[in-house]
Parts: sequence; structure tokens; C-alpha cells
Amino acid sequence: MTMIHAHAELPGVSTLTGSPKDIGRRLDKLKVDQVVAVALEHVTAREVGAIAETIANIVQLVVLRLARHEREALESLVDVLVPKEPPTPTQLKEAVMLVKARTAVLEEAHWLTAAQIAELAGFSMSNRSAQPNKWKREGQVFAIRHHGIDYFPGYGLDPQAGYRPLKALAKVIQAFGETKDGWGLAYWFASANSFLGGKRPQDVLATQPERVIAAAADEREAVAHG
Repeated sequence: MTMIHAHAELPGVSTLTGSPKDIGRRLDKLKVDQVVAVALEHVTAREVGAIAETIANIVQLVVLRLARHEREALESLVDVLVPKEPPTPTQLKEAVMLVKARTAVLEEAHWLTAAQIAELAGFSMSNRSAQPNKWKREGQVFAIRHHGIDYFPGYGLDPQAGYRPLKALAKVIQAFGETKDGWGLAYWFASANSFLGGKRPQDVLATQPERVIAAAADEREAVAHG
């Protein structure tokens, strides 16, 4: 049995020629993951060598083409994810401001996942997260999306009523309608409000619900008349 090729450009690929018995003994000693065998009849040793060399070249071509395809696919994905142009100073400034605003919102209120609310409320159903998500769909509560998870505002729930949404919260959400998404509502609740004497809506939602509803309606009206 003779080893014909062990390509330097393609580590781990080699072509072996010889009788089935010789090849079998040699294969038992090889530490490889896969083997391709080609059985030939009525060929000379020289012809076998040429065939083995051709096969090795084909394998090398296929592997290189696959590697090139994977590299091109990766580059295409990177092109999609990376901005076409570097961010402008204005965009960077806006990004920094957004990071600060979201960090403040997350740090200055108690946020709960649907599962946590379900546990506090004592829901016994198999899908315990279903009820908080139903409240969200119905506009009784809102949520902010953070790292792929919905977080619900603790200040919007009433512990005395089994952690159900405060009725005033739904009215505030309704007042703003489509003008504010979850993060927009969170910013508003976390900001000092002149209509409330400088207090934050989230701090007085439970104790002064009608004033918070009026503050939301006042802001919506002001925006409408721009």
C-alpha cells in the first residue's frame, strides 16, 4: 500500500492506494472522522495513482469552495448588521442620551416580568404568564421591551387587588393612544410633570389617579394643538 497524497493546503486529507486488505489495515490506524472509498477493477498502479491524485484535487476544490461560500455568507451578514457609514456626532449624542434615559427608567422603578406578576398574583394556570400578556393586549397595562423580555411597571399594579392593573393606568394608556409606545409611556411616567406640581406620574398614580389621568389628557391635548 502506498500513500499518494497528504496535501499541505488541506490538512487532514490524504489519498491511499492499495488492495482492500492493505487499505483496511491502514484505515484502522487512521484517526479521521470520515472516509470515502472508491473500488476499482482492472487498473494499473499508475492509473490508480492518477485517479487518487485527481480525487484529492477535487476534494480540495470542493472544500475550498464551501469555505469561500461560508465566508461570503458571513460577510453578507456583517454587511447587513454594520452601518453603511460611521455614525455622525449627532447620532452618537442621541444614542448616549437614549442610554441614559432608559437606564434611569429601569433604575427608578420596579419592573416585573409576566412570570413574576403571575407568581405574585397567585395564578395557578399552566401558562402563568398568559394573564399579564392579556392585560397588555387589552390596554390595561403596558410593558417595555428590554433584551427580548417584556417588563411591566410595578407602579401600575395594585397589591391590594392581587397585583391587578390599576384602573387609572388603562385610562392613561388610552389617553396617549398610538402616540407613545411602551418606552414612551415609561419616559412620561418617570419624568417630573408640571401639571402634577413637579411630581412624577409614577409616584402618584396610585394615590392621585384622577390627576395623573388629567395630566395625560393635558399633554395629549397640547401635542394635538402643537
